[in-house]
This record gives sequence, structure tokens and C-alpha cells, in this order.
Amino acid sequence: MRLTQYSNFTLRTLQLVALRAPAIVTVDDVARAHRISKAHLVKVAAELARRGYIDSLRGRHGGMRLARPADSITVGEIIRWTEAPLELVECFNPDTNTCPLLGACHLSRGLQRALRAFLSVLDDLTIADIAYNKNALLARLGGVSPAEAHDQAAALPQDADAP
Repeated sequence: MRLTQYSNFTLRTLQLVALRAPAIVTVDDVARAHRISKAHLVKVAAELARRGYIDSLRGRHGGMRLARPADSITVGEIIRWTEAPLELVECFNPDTNTCPLLGACHLSRGLQRALRAFLSVLDDLTIADIAYNKNALLARLGGVSPAEAHDQAAALPQDADAP
């Protein structure tokens, strides 16, 4: 099973918004950090706002921020809607199934158990969890939080000749 690009971009967006909280994050910020097309991210951000995961702020200093605490958003719930319907095999959908083995096949039962296990693990993983190692993640993305930038500037040696 491979997650769609849409799921990937959605999780990356939520992660960066959580990493940079409480600062406002723009679609351009996410596009630059992850080298993703802005056009794709505009759709992601609009859907995240529509579903109540982010607050979208308009205007010159606009952008997005989490609408809910990062520890209350699970990766499982995000995957359920970005990947819907989660039909690993044809027989998962009774409306389109043509397999004559439905009901007798142990493969489909095993795949159903595997899907439930997969989602169960993702239900235990939150956006806060995937943003936990903030400094390492921001360093890889080429950005630091405002607080970290301030701390770094304060740690620099002062020039004795500076006014």
C-alpha cells in the first residue's frame, strides 16, 4: 500500500503548521520547505480549512494555523479522509465486487485485519507526535522558529566596537 501524494502533502502541511506554531504559515512556506507545487498545496489548505483542521487567515499577513491542538488530530483520521475509500482489493467494495470468492476467501479477511491494524497504529499517532523533534525537523527544512532565531542571535558574541 502506498499513500497518495495528496495524503503526503496534507500531512506535511499539518506538520509544518504545528512546527511553526504559534506563527502563521503560508502555502508558500510549505511549498518552499518541502519543494512542492504551490498549486497542489492551495487545494490541500482549502480542504484542511473546510474540514476544520486549520484556520485560514486572509490578507497581507495571512496564512494558516492549526484550528485544533496538534495532539487532538490523529494521522489515522487524516488518512481516512485523504485516502477514502480505503479499498485495498476489489472485494472490499460490495457494489463493484466481481470476485466469486467473496465470503469464503481468507485473503480478504487477512487484508481487512491488516488494514484495521494499520489504521489503529495511525490512530495512536498525532500531528504533535510527528512534530515532536521540532529542531531537527526545522533544520532539515532550512528554517527555524522565531524563538530559535532569537535564541541564536542572543548567543552570538557581541562586537565590542558596535554602537
